[in-house]
Amino acid sequence: MRAMQYRNYGGPDEIVVAEVPMPRPTPTQLLLKVADASVNPVDWKLRRSGGFLFRPVPMPSIPGADLAGEVLEIGARVTRFKPGDRVFAMGSVRSGAACAEYAVVEEQGAARAPRNVPIAQAAAIPLAGLTALQSLRDLGRIAAGHRVLIVGAAGGVGHFAVQIAKTYGAHVTAVCSGARADLVRGLGADAVIDYTRRTALAGERPYDLVFDTIVRAPLRAFFEVMAPAGVLVSTLPSFGRVGTALLLPLVSRRRIRFSMVKSRAADLDQLCALCEAGQLRPVLDKSFALADLAAAHAYSQEGHAAGKILIQVAPPA
Repeated sequence: MRAMQYRNYGGPDEIVVAEVPMPRPTPTQLLLKVADASVNPVDWKLRRSGGFLFRPVPMPSIPGADLAGEVLEIGARVTRFKPGDRVFAMGSVRSGAACAEYAVVEEQGAARAPRNVPIAQAAAIPLAGLTALQSLRDLGRIAAGHRVLIVGAAGGVGHFAVQIAKTYGAHVTAVCSGARADLVRGLGADAVIDYTRRTALAGERPYDLVFDTIVRAPLRAFFEVMAPAGVLVSTLPSFGRVGTALLLPLVSRRRIRFSMVKSRAADLDQLCALCEAGQLRPVLDKSFALADLAAAHAYSQEGHAAGKILIQVAPPA
């Protein structure tokens, strides 16, 4: 089968087209004919740095964790799916495998694709949607009436976070560029801060929850606008933030927590239900052919995408 691989760590030019054997499912896995995949920043960060939680990426590596497609074969212990089902899934972030004509995923990391979303768009949901859901619900303990600040609200994770926060009845202030303001308002944001024109993050009153998907602003900028028992959820555990998180309980009721996304079927089912209820939709920035994966990585590294970047693996039906 055709797949994209990188055999050495480095720049996007390390990604090449390769012919590799078709994978076979274990008893707990599904074999999928991949329709589309998507690019997340973690994909090119792994390719560039070669490490994830101090564990090297296995070489050669097929990039990508997000995918959507049709079930071709199921393992002996799979009970939730059958051949012919349309699914979306999150595979292993570390070992990838999504950017190939066929891929295997664990049953617990897959769900039925939303009926009202084209299969290509379903591939945009898993990793970013799960990160947003688990960060707000599990780490931020979001609740109705909470005032939530989302930094990077037009990005892959951020645009899902805006929509998910609104389903919980929160008041959402979105931080993005002025060019993306209409986009995030259309997703439900109650207020928008244009970071290109304003550095102050203060809202009408202190934020109960800050979700920082960019991790560039100093912590003091958030502490100045957080409620006394507010929570900051960060998508990147920098050394400085981890150290502060450990010491903070000694002097404050505020907390810092870090996202570590988990591929869970129940959470994918929840995202599917939100899509079918019209409460969640993926925003797509650009779509690239499978053979142009290197260009997609380069584009993602620029950091200006609004929403998600798709990889078209199979020609559209």
